[in-house]
Amino acid sequence: MSKRDFYEVLGVSRSASQDEIRKAYKKLARMFHPDVKPTEPDAEKKFSEITEAYDVLSDAEKRKTYDQFGHAARGAGGNPFQGGGGGGGSFDLDDILGGMFGGGSPFGGGGRRAQPRAQRGQDARAEITVPFTVAVEGGEHSVTLQNGSKSERLTVKIPAGIEEAQSIRLAGQGNPGMGGGPTGDLIVTVHIAPHPWFRRDGQNLQVDVPVSPSEAALGGKIEVPTLSEGTVVLTVPPGTSSGAKLRLRGKGVRNHKTDDRGDQFVLLKIVVPKDLTDEAKSLYERLAELNPKNPRETMWK
Repeated sequence: MSKRDFYEVLGVSRSASQDEIRKAYKKLARMFHPDVKPTEPDAEKKFSEITEAYDVLSDAEKRKTYDQFGHAARGAGGNPFQGGGGGGGSFDLDDILGGMFGGGSPFGGGGRRAQPRAQRGQDARAEITVPFTVAVEGGEHSVTLQNGSKSERLTVKIPAGIEEAQSIRLAGQGNPGMGGGPTGDLIVTVHIAPHPWFRRDGQNLQVDVPVSPSEAALGGKIEVPTLSEGTVVLTVPPGTSSGAKLRLRGKGVRNHKTDDRGDQFVLLKIVVPKDLTDEAKSLYERLAELNPKNPRETMWK
């Protein structure tokens, strides 16, 4: 079966920019990554096809060669698009393309193969999405790599406090070298999944917590979730307005270098009941009579 056009695989035009190619790959890789769809039989095959297309089209030289010769440049058992022979052996571009030009090479040199020099393998790249808690607290996450028809699963150590789109380098896990050269590295870009409650601001965490009108007016103690210590009790001062921000020191994001933590900020949101009983409505009306001051009276002056 003939291979699909790389532009068709990524769903982009032949004039697509590098940014468009990167975005298309990112979208498709997340859809068909074996970790995302472990039960789908064709997931690994689709992911391998997407990764192969991106590896070629994201590199200016590889893309130029592909645009000129297409998949025909893959003849003679080699792969000029992997920068080192995905099967572990070296290749010479003159050998691969020489037959297309009557024994000569469009790249000069008369078709004679030079003795390959030892060259370091190219770095490989991968992207993973880790849970919010793993990014904050640190931990481990797996990444699946495709090498032709084979897949390899590696464990990546995630440092505490890693930021969105930061990269981790795994030495010696990239593409094989040429002529006995060392293997390249694997560069893993880390994305962070959102949390249903918490938001992150540097080393600090934020969480919205609803309170009743009586809790805000009279004050009291409420239970508040934290990411690392479960539920804690927080004191709400009397007369607290909606939007007030209270601090829980040392319950934010951990710094893996210093082991210090940022803070957690609790944003209080006053929630008024939609359906009031007659008695509750009467009490609110009485409260309005006792406290007739308009809170907006001086705002617009």
